[in-house]
Amino acid sequence: MSHEQKPRLSVVHEKATAPAEAAASPETTAQAGQRPAENVSVAEGRFPPLGHRGRMALVFAMVTGLITHGWHLFQYPLYLTDEGIYMQRAWSLIRETRLSPYTYSYDHAPGGWITLAGWAYPLPKQFETFGNAINTGRLLMLLVHIASVYLLFEVTRRLSGSVLAAFVATFFYNVSPLAVYFQRQVLLDNMMMFWVLLGLLALLRPQFRIKDAVGGGMALGIGLITKENALFFVPAFLYLLHRRIKGTSNLRFTQMFWPFTMLIPVSGYLMYATLKNELLPSGLSFNLNSPPTEHVSLLYTAWWQVNRTEGKLFSHEGLLYQSWLFRDAFFLYVGVIAMALCLLWGLKDRNRDLGFLISGALSFGYFFYLLRGSVVLDFYVAPLIPMFAINIGMATDRVMTWMRPLLKQGGPVYRGLRLGLPCFVIALLLMSPTSGYLMTTNTEGRVKLADQYDPKLNLTDLQRQQVDWIRKNIPPDARMITDDDIWMMLHDVRPFYPYAHSHWNAASDPAVRDKLFRKKWQNIDYIVMSNKMRKSIDDNNGDGRENWILQGLRNSKRVWYIQRGDIKLEIYRVE
Repeated sequence: MSHEQKPRLSVVHEKATAPAEAAASPETTAQAGQRPAENVSVAEGRFPPLGHRGRMALVFAMVTGLITHGWHLFQYPLYLTDEGIYMQRAWSLIRETRLSPYTYSYDHAPGGWITLAGWAYPLPKQFETFGNAINTGRLLMLLVHIASVYLLFEVTRRLSGSVLAAFVATFFYNVSPLAVYFQRQVLLDNMMMFWVLLGLLALLRPQFRIKDAVGGGMALGIGLITKENALFFVPAFLYLLHRRIKGTSNLRFTQMFWPFTMLIPVSGYLMYATLKNELLPSGLSFNLNSPPTEHVSLLYTAWWQVNRTEGKLFSHEGLLYQSWLFRDAFFLYVGVIAMALCLLWGLKDRNRDLGFLISGALSFGYFFYLLRGSVVLDFYVAPLIPMFAINIGMATDRVMTWMRPLLKQGGPVYRGLRLGLPCFVIALLLMSPTSGYLMTTNTEGRVKLADQYDPKLNLTDLQRQQVDWIRKNIPPDARMITDDDIWMMLHDVRPFYPYAHSHWNAASDPAVRDKLFRKKWQNIDYIVMSNKMRKSIDDNNGDGRENWILQGLRNSKRVWYIQRGDIKLEIYRVE
C-alpha cells in the first residue's frame, strides 16, 4: 500500500493536517509578512502559505544572488590555494581514478571533490570548459549558491513564519562582502552548507513523514562527508527531529531511520579506509610526536586535527580582525547579537518560539567550533554566514512585530514601517562607502565600486600571467616548487609540467620529497611564489620540514614578478 493509504505513517499531529483554515487569512499573512504566533507551529508543521508577495521576494532573492555572486566571478577574488587542492583532487578522480594525485592523508572527507568531478566530467572540455579548472569549479559554486538561497529563504520562512525574516536573511546571504568573498570560491564549506540546508528543510516539511526523515538524514550525512565540521550542526538537528516526532504513532521508526540514513555516507567513508587498511595507525600509536610512517590513518589524522592548538583567532594579527571584521564588521556584530536574542527567546518559550531556539542553536554550535582554540583558517567562517543571516532575519521580524503596539494608528502605517525600515537600513548599507557592501573608497578617498564588483580589478589575471611566463621560459621537464593555486594550469593543459609540485607535497609526500627532490635544494630548478606563499612555508615549517626549500629560495635569483596593491607574485630560478 502507498503512504497515502496508510495515515498512521504521517508523523504530523492531527490538528496540523488542516492547512489553511488554521491560519487566519493567508493573503493577509503573506502580504504583511506577519507571523501570528497562534497560527504557526514548527513542532506541528503549521506554516503560513508563501503567497504572492512571498514568491516575489523569493524570486528577487535568487536573482540578487545570481548577480552578486555571478558578476566578476572569474576575476575576483584571487585563486586560493585550497581551490587548487580541491580541483586537483577532482582531476585525479577523473584522470587517475584516485582520491588525490598524492598520498591521500584523510585531511578531509572526499564528498566535495567527488561532486566537483561529477560536475566537470560531462562538460565539453571538462575542467577547461570555462577557461581553467578553478573557473569551472566557481561556476558550480554559483549554482550551489542560488540553490542555497532558495533553501535559506524557505528554512527561515518556516522557522519564523515570516516572509520579511526570509527576505532579510537572504539579503545578507547574497550581499554581505564576507559572503560574496568566500562563497565565490571553490570551498568544501559552501557545498557542505547546501546539504545542511537541504537536510534542515526536510525536517521542516508541513506533513513530516518517514521519507522526509530518510531524505533529511541522508542530506546531512552527505554534508558530513563533504566537510566534517557539519558535525557541529547535528545537536540542533537532533532536537528539531525530536520535537517534530514527539508524541507521534511512528516515533520509533522515524528516530531510527533518520540517524541510520545519516550514517550511511559516513559508514561508506569509514569502510573505504578500512578496506585500504588505513583506518587505524600502525601499531595503534596515536603519539602526535611520532607520526606513523608505514601508512596514513584516518583516525590518526582526526586525532591530530582535534589536537591542533596553534590558532590565533583573537590576536590583533588574527583572522577575526585582519579578515572577517575587515570585510564585514556590521554583519558579524549584528549576527552575534541576533544569535544571543534567538537563543534567549527560544529558551524562554520552547513551544511558541521553537524556531528561534533552533536557529540560535545552529549558529551557536558552529560558533563554538570557531572558538574552540584550534587552528582556524579564514574560510572557516563561511558556514556561519547563512546561520547568522537566519538569526538576523528572525530577530528583525520579531523587533518589527514588537513595534506594532507602539504605533497608535497601526494598519497601513505599521505595514509601511515594517517594510520601509528594513529597506532603509539595506539601502544605507548598500550606499555607504564604509560598509563595503556596494561602494567603498580608494586610497585617495574617492568613492568607487567595492572590489567584488569593480570590473577593473582583475586579480586572477595576475596568476594567468604567471603561468604564461612559465610556459614561455621554463621547459616542461623542470623541477618546480609551486603553490596549489596554479597546479591544474600546469598539469591539465599542454605542455604538461609533471615535475611541478606544491611546497606542501614537496615537504610531506614521500614520493615527491624523497624520490624527486631528495630533500636537497640543489634538485630544485625554479620556485614559483604565490601571494603570501612565503608565510605559508614558514607556518608549515614548525618541524623544519621545509628548510631545504627555504635554502633553495636563499640560493636563487628572481627572474619574474608582478605586483598589484598588496598582492605580489614571483618566480625564482635556483642558481
